[in-house]
Amino acid sequence: MKICIFCSANKDIAPEYFEMTRRLGRWMGENGHTLVFGGCDMGLMACVAEAVHETGGRTVGVVPSKVEENGRVSPYLDVHIPCDNLSDRKDLLLAQSDVCVALPGGVGTLDEIFTVVAAHTIGYHHKRVILYNMNGFWNSLIALLDDLEARGMLRGCREEYIQVVNTEKELFTALNVEH
Repeated sequence: MKICIFCSANKDIAPEYFEMTRRLGRWMGENGHTLVFGGCDMGLMACVAEAVHETGGRTVGVVPSKVEENGRVSPYLDVHIPCDNLSDRKDLLLAQSDVCVALPGGVGTLDEIFTVVAAHTIGYHHKRVILYNMNGFWNSLIALLDDLEARGMLRGCREEYIQVVNTEKELFTALNVEH
């Protein structure tokens, strides 16, 4: 399976996020899954790519020109797909993947999540986003989504396109359902 990972490119975040991300990357590599990601060599992006690579998994990096210009391309790319900008990157990430998993991240990660979800809600694809709620990281977003749903602002049921998992076991189970 091709698993797209949305996550932070920041390095100054809680260490437990790195450890949990490393375990996910190892699981992906050990189980023959392909990582599809933003191709950067920083933060959780670097962590997951290295873990997948070390365990024999395949990595596909979709790398915007600004990342290239700044010399921040991951050394762990098996497939390097260059793109012009973040909009192109999101389109290519989605096209290259079977499912998307959101790890802790900031504005860029939120942009990726909502781009995929918005396209799903109007029928462009049927790929899910799984929010990996590491240590409650996504609790505020989940509360906002639940509030939007309660107010009738979401099409259908949130669980149709955004699944929340709170543990590694729940994540691996959710990903194995994708097969």
